[in-house]
Amino acid sequence: MAVQNGRDLLIKMDMTGDGHFETVAGLRATRLGFNAETVDVTSLESEGRWRELLAGAGVRSASISGSGVFRDGTTDERARQVFFDGEVPRFQVVIPGFGTVEGPFQITALEYAGSYNGEATYEISMASAGAISFVAF
Repeated sequence: MAVQNGRDLLIKMDMTGDGHFETVAGLRATRLGFNAETVDVTSLESEGRWRELLAGAGVRSASISGSGVFRDGTTDERARQVFFDGEVPRFQVVIPGFGTVEGPFQITALEYAGSYNGEATYEISMASAGAISFVAF
Protein backbone atom coordinates (compact mmCIF):
# COMPACT_ATOMS: atom_id res chain seq x y z
CA MET A 1 0.00 0.00 0.00
CA ALA A 2 1.38 3.40 -0.98
CA VAL A 3 1.61 6.35 1.39
CA GLN A 4 -1.79 7.99 1.86
CA ASN A 5 -3.00 11.41 3.01
CA GLY A 6 -4.42 11.33 6.53
CA ARG A 7 -7.19 13.68 5.46
CA ASP A 8 -8.50 10.91 3.19
CA LEU A 9 -9.38 8.73 6.21
CA LEU A 10 -13.06 9.64 6.43
CA ILE A 11 -15.77 8.96 8.99
CA LYS A 12 -19.23 8.90 7.44
CA MET A 13 -22.56 8.72 9.23
CA ASP A 14 -25.90 7.38 7.97
CA MET A 15 -27.93 10.57 7.99
CA THR A 16 -31.42 9.19 7.38
CA GLY A 17 -31.33 5.51 8.31
CA ASP A 18 -31.58 4.42 4.68
CA GLY A 19 -27.89 4.24 3.78
CA HIS A 20 -27.37 7.92 2.89
CA PHE A 21 -23.85 8.46 4.30
CA GLU A 22 -22.23 11.87 4.70
CA THR A 23 -18.73 12.70 5.89
CA VAL A 24 -18.71 14.03 9.46
CA ALA A 25 -17.83 17.69 8.94
CA GLY A 26 -14.86 19.53 10.35
CA LEU A 27 -12.77 16.53 11.38
CA ARG A 28 -9.02 17.07 11.38
CA ALA A 29 -7.95 13.78 12.94
CA THR A 30 -9.61 10.37 12.82
CA ARG A 31 -8.84 6.97 14.30
CA LEU A 32 -10.22 3.45 13.91
CA GLY A 33 -9.27 0.63 16.26
CA PHE A 34 -10.12 -3.06 16.41
CA ASN A 35 -9.99 -5.15 19.57
CA ALA A 36 -10.41 -8.82 20.43
CA GLU A 37 -10.65 -10.17 23.96
CA THR A 38 -8.74 -13.32 24.71
CA VAL A 39 -9.95 -16.44 26.48
CA ASP A 40 -7.13 -17.99 28.50
CA VAL A 41 -7.26 -21.81 28.58
CA THR A 42 -3.84 -22.37 30.14
CA SER A 43 -3.60 -25.36 32.46
CA LEU A 44 -0.98 -27.35 34.33
CA GLU A 45 -0.57 -29.40 31.17
CA SER A 46 0.24 -26.42 28.94
CA GLU A 47 3.53 -27.00 27.13
CA GLY A 48 6.40 -25.23 28.86
CA ARG A 49 3.88 -23.37 31.07
CA TRP A 50 3.18 -21.07 28.16
CA ARG A 51 -0.18 -19.36 28.03
CA GLU A 52 -2.72 -20.92 25.69
CA LEU A 53 -5.60 -19.00 24.13
CA LEU A 54 -8.85 -20.39 22.78
CA ALA A 55 -9.03 -19.60 19.06
CA GLY A 56 -12.18 -17.91 17.82
CA ALA A 57 -13.44 -17.07 21.31
CA GLY A 58 -13.83 -13.73 23.04
CA VAL A 59 -15.64 -10.56 22.11
CA ARG A 60 -14.53 -8.49 19.13
CA SER A 61 -15.12 -4.76 19.02
CA ALA A 62 -14.21 -1.66 17.08
CA SER A 63 -13.91 1.97 18.09
CA ILE A 64 -13.90 5.19 16.10
CA SER A 65 -12.79 8.59 17.28
CA GLY A 66 -12.18 11.95 15.73
CA SER A 67 -11.50 15.55 16.55
CA GLY A 68 -11.87 18.72 14.59
CA VAL A 69 -13.44 22.11 14.12
CA PHE A 70 -17.04 22.66 15.19
CA ARG A 71 -19.05 23.76 12.14
CA ASP A 72 -22.66 23.42 13.38
CA GLY A 73 -23.58 21.77 10.11
CA THR A 74 -25.97 18.98 9.22
CA THR A 75 -23.65 16.20 10.41
CA ASP A 76 -22.93 18.05 13.69
CA GLU A 77 -26.65 18.37 14.35
CA ARG A 78 -27.24 14.69 13.50
CA ALA A 79 -24.36 13.57 15.78
CA ARG A 80 -25.76 15.57 18.70
CA GLN A 81 -29.23 14.15 18.16
CA VAL A 82 -27.89 10.59 17.86
CA PHE A 83 -26.00 11.03 21.14
CA PHE A 84 -28.90 12.50 23.13
CA ASP A 85 -31.44 10.02 21.72
CA GLY A 86 -29.14 7.04 22.30
CA GLU A 87 -29.47 5.93 18.67
CA VAL A 88 -27.14 3.40 17.06
CA PRO A 89 -26.85 4.43 13.40
CA ARG A 90 -24.53 2.91 10.83
CA PHE A 91 -21.15 4.52 10.25
CA GLN A 92 -18.53 4.00 7.56
CA VAL A 93 -14.81 4.56 7.85
CA VAL A 94 -13.09 4.95 4.51
CA ILE A 95 -9.45 3.89 4.74
CA PRO A 96 -7.60 5.20 1.67
CA GLY A 97 -5.99 2.53 -0.48
CA PHE A 98 -7.40 -0.21 1.78
CA GLY A 99 -11.20 -0.36 2.00
CA THR A 100 -14.33 0.60 3.89
CA VAL A 101 -15.40 -0.55 7.35
CA GLU A 102 -19.13 -0.30 8.05
CA GLY A 103 -21.44 -1.13 10.92
CA PRO A 104 -23.60 0.16 13.76
CA PHE A 105 -21.87 2.38 16.33
CA GLN A 106 -23.03 4.23 19.41
CA ILE A 107 -21.63 7.68 20.12
CA THR A 108 -20.10 7.25 23.58
CA ALA A 109 -18.56 10.71 23.99
CA LEU A 110 -19.12 14.10 22.45
CA GLU A 111 -16.98 16.94 23.76
CA TYR A 112 -16.80 20.60 22.77
CA ALA A 113 -14.01 23.03 23.59
CA GLY A 114 -12.85 26.49 22.69
CA SER A 115 -10.37 29.12 23.70
CA TYR A 116 -10.66 32.87 23.82
CA ASN A 117 -8.63 33.47 20.67
CA GLY A 118 -9.22 30.20 18.83
CA GLU A 119 -11.83 28.19 17.03
CA ALA A 120 -14.45 25.99 18.68
CA THR A 121 -13.44 22.32 18.47
CA TYR A 122 -15.04 18.99 19.22
CA GLU A 123 -14.11 15.37 19.85
CA ILE A 124 -16.31 12.38 19.17
CA SER A 125 -15.90 8.74 20.22
CA MET A 126 -17.94 5.74 19.09
CA ALA A 127 -18.12 2.07 20.06
CA SER A 128 -19.28 -0.76 17.82
CA ALA A 129 -22.78 -2.00 18.58
CA GLY A 130 -23.07 -5.00 16.28
CA ALA A 131 -21.37 -6.86 13.45
CA ILE A 132 -18.80 -4.89 11.43
CA SER A 133 -18.16 -5.52 7.74
CA PHE A 134 -15.10 -4.73 5.62
CA VAL A 135 -15.04 -4.22 1.85
CA ALA A 136 -11.61 -3.91 0.20
CA PHE A 137 -11.02 -1.44 -2.63
